Amino acid sequence: MNKFDPATALAAVQRISAERGVNPSINDSATFTFEHGQTMTDTFHGETEGMYLYSRHWNPSATALCNALAAMEGTESAWCTGSGMSAITCTLLQCLQNGDHCIASMTVYGGTFAFLNNYCKRFGIDVTFVDSTDLDEVKSACRPNTKVIYTETMSNPLLRISNIKKLRKVADECGAKLIVDNTFTPMIFSPHKLGADIVVYSMTKFINGKNDCVAGAICADAEFINALIDVNNGTAMLLGPVLDSFRATSILKNLYTLHIRMQQHSKNAMYLAKKFNEIGIKANYPGLKEHIDHDTIVEQMNYGYGFGGMITIDMITAERANALMELMQKKGIGFLAVSLGYFRTLFSCSGKSTSSEVPDEIQHKMGMSEGLVRYSVGLDNDIEHTFNAITECLKELKFI
Repeated sequence: MNKFDPATALAAVQRISAERGVNPSINDSATFTFEHGQTMTDTFHGETEGMYLYSRHWNPSATALCNALAAMEGTESAWCTGSGMSAITCTLLQCLQNGDHCIASMTVYGGTFAFLNNYCKRFGIDVTFVDSTDLDEVKSACRPNTKVIYTETMSNPLLRISNIKKLRKVADECGAKLIVDNTFTPMIFSPHKLGADIVVYSMTKFINGKNDCVAGAICADAEFINALIDVNNGTAMLLGPVLDSFRATSILKNLYTLHIRMQQHSKNAMYLAKKFNEIGIKANYPGLKEHIDHDTIVEQMNYGYGFGGMITIDMITAERANALMELMQKKGIGFLAVSLGYFRTLFSCSGKSTSSEVPDEIQHKMGMSEGLVRYSVGLDNDIEHTFNAITECLKELKFI
């Protein structure tokens, strides 16, 4: 386990608003004034600090959130976006251009897979999908024009764990940037500390935790973030996926409870995973010693946050999966809905929803059953009651 404590690093970012409020002020200005014309010119060219030009570039509310994110990740800088996909796509397009090659995990989120597999072809970018836990396969995919290795710390939805330290070595050997999506495991992992060049998030999920907004984040060194928002060539600046200042302020406040929430998500998920196995429903959860990547997650994780709030179980067929999820929703266990990181439990059949962009043959290759049910375990206070309710559903359907 690592000694870096993201919650303590985050807590060190303490600011009092200009009005002496304990919560940050919301700055909803789209544009900002200057006393002197030369200062505006200098700001436009990135030659001043602490000055704001236009909110597509920087806004005080967004800056406060970015400073907190950078502290939490241990990076020099960060930038927030209007969605997790915009964080992912802007980062990839900033790093890749016509003629470049990208190596990506085949088990990435469906939207990411679709972007890499379909959309990148428009720009002459070649992508090879690999099993990112098989380092020999990753090495074999490297080419002279490989510029990016892309993976998720905990894969969606199969919950495989990437060895970031070893992938860093492979990236160094082929001269590529290592980009890691840490959406499933904020605070549990600190990918930059393990060797990732860039860390991306869908803040819609665990970071915000309320399912009331869509947002993304990019955490990296200052050079990359400045290039990303350069007024002439920056992908994020020119594509414009800016995060609204009201949402930035709201997410910032939620960020400070993230460590408590991750602990409870993890505690509840571990309980359910063990109980599922006891009744003969094989649970896939990295916190279990029998999980194929258990040693890898233990080696890389930060202490004190658990193993995450995601579990999968296999109902074999989509029909059985749907029957179980529909009954669980009817019984008040949670919601049949996509997304994750909510305070209520969410469940979905990944192959038919969030991973539906992945072709069937690749789903089979990666080992995804059509009946795979993905649980984003909520913050239930009485998780034993929740499990008993799930068990009653399984019995009613004669699945156990």
